[in-house]
Amino acid sequence: MSQRLIYVMDPLCSWCWGFAPVVDAMVALAPDVPLHLVAGGLRPGNGQPLDERTRSALAEHWQAVQAASGQPFVSPEELPDAFVYDTEPACRALLVGRGLDAKRAWPFVRLLQQAFYVEAFDLSDARVLLELAVQAGYERAAFAEAYSSELARAAIAADFSWTRDLGIAGFPTLLAERDGQLALLANGYQSQDVVLPLFERWLAAGRGIASA
Repeated sequence: MSQRLIYVMDPLCSWCWGFAPVVDAMVALAPDVPLHLVAGGLRPGNGQPLDERTRSALAEHWQAVQAASGQPFVSPEELPDAFVYDTEPACRALLVGRGLDAKRAWPFVRLLQQAFYVEAFDLSDARVLLELAVQAGYERAAFAEAYSSELARAAIAADFSWTRDLGIAGFPTLLAERDGQLALLANGYQSQDVVLPLFERWLAAGRGIASA
């Protein structure tokens, strides 16, 4: 029997940051179940710096996520003046981390989220992403080479395509896969009180299959 969690997300998706403690709780509950991260692509390729109107809209949105999840947020006004809300670089960093060491991928993404939403780092900057990757335990030269490779660009296109083909339009989306069969645990933000009972039932069903 093979089983895993598939988490479709974007490091710069605010609801995914709100959902991070739920994922942490599931990882702690079942550390033997692999967590496979898929880059969904929230705003890939956006080229416009944030203007005041967009920052104001983001502030309202982030306040709503904070109220629902309890996660900390800076104000969008604290982001760099010329910040471009392009999520492709952070998604590519996720995929590079997943490819180099899948077990480090979730701690790395948590570090990216913390850096953006709590410390206002510019995660459209490859240099910032590289420093955070090193903090997460990746080897500097290997990560830098992989990040700039055509293979990474092809991988991110494949993740975006897989997400679209499955009909996933919102993040976070959490799936549980067992022997090729998918079960939906969360489509959009849900609290631990909602998601963990579903996950526990899925785990129990797997134990029943294994002991049959």
